[in-house]
Amino acid sequence: LWRLAAGLAMSALIYGAVTVAIFAAVWLAMADPDPELGWIDEIIEADTPRAMLILLATFTGMALGPMAAARLLHHRPGGTLFGRAPVVLRDFVTAAAVAGAVLACAVLAWLILNDPVAALPVGTWAALLPLSLLAVLVQTGAEEVLFRGYIQQQLAARFRSPVIWAVLPAAVFGLLHYDPASAGDNAWLMVGAAGLFGLLAADLTARTGSLGAAWGFHFANNTVALMLIATEGTLTGLALFRTPYDVSDTEAIRASIPVDLAVMLLIWLLLRRILGRR
Repeated sequence: LWRLAAGLAMSALIYGAVTVAIFAAVWLAMADPDPELGWIDEIIEADTPRAMLILLATFTGMALGPMAAARLLHHRPGGTLFGRAPVVLRDFVTAAAVAGAVLACAVLAWLILNDPVAALPVGTWAALLPLSLLAVLVQTGAEEVLFRGYIQQQLAARFRSPVIWAVLPAAVFGLLHYDPASAGDNAWLMVGAAGLFGLLAADLTARTGSLGAAWGFHFANNTVALMLIATEGTLTGLALFRTPYDVSDTEAIRASIPVDLAVMLLIWLLLRRILGRR
C-alpha cells in the first residue's frame, strides 16, 4: 500500500508539473502577456474554446503520472494500466458506439422537451471538432487510467473485496466532482451521479480486463456533455448548445438527474450483455 500512496503522490506532482508547463507555454505564446494573469480565470471558467482546450490538455499530466508510477514503483510497463491493446480498442469502439446510440436518443428526447441556447456558431464548432474530440479523448482516458487503471488495479491486487477496489475509487471519483460554488444545492447530486458512473466503469473494467469499455462509455458521455449540449454554469467552451437552465437550478437539475441515471444504467446493462458474450 505504501507504493500506491507514493504512486499517487508522484502522480499528483507530475500532473501539477505538466499543468504548470502548459500554462507557462500559453503565457510565453501570448503576443502581449497579461501581467495580472486574467487568462487563468478564463481557463478556470472554461467558457471559451481556447480555455476549454487548454484545460483539457492539462489532463495529459493526469495520464502520465500513473504510467510513470507503474514503471518506477511497481516495476511494470505503464501500458499494463490499459490492458491488451486489441481488447482496449475493440471494447472502446463497442462502448462508444453503444453509449453514443443511447445518448443520441436521449438528446433527441431532451430537445423535444427543451429549447437549447445556441453557444458556438456551427462553423466554428465544426472547425474545432477534430481537436475537441482529441481533447475529450485525452481527458476521459486520463481519468480512466488514474481511477480504473492505477487505483483500482493496485487495490484489487491487495484486497479481494469490491467494496475496496471498486466502491472506494468510485467514491473518490465522485467527491472530486463536488463543486458547491457552481452547483449550489445540487452539488451532492453531481457527486452521486459521478460516483455511480465510477462504480459502473469499475464493473466494466473488472469484467472485460481492460479500460476500453469504461473509456468508450466515458468518452461518449463527455462528448455529449461538453461538446453537444453543456449545462449552463459548467464547462461550456466547446459546446454547440447550452441548457436553458443553470447547473444550480434545483428544480431543473433534480428533474433531469433521474433520467440521466436511468440512461447511464441502460448503457451499462447493454455493455455488460454485449461484452459479456465475448
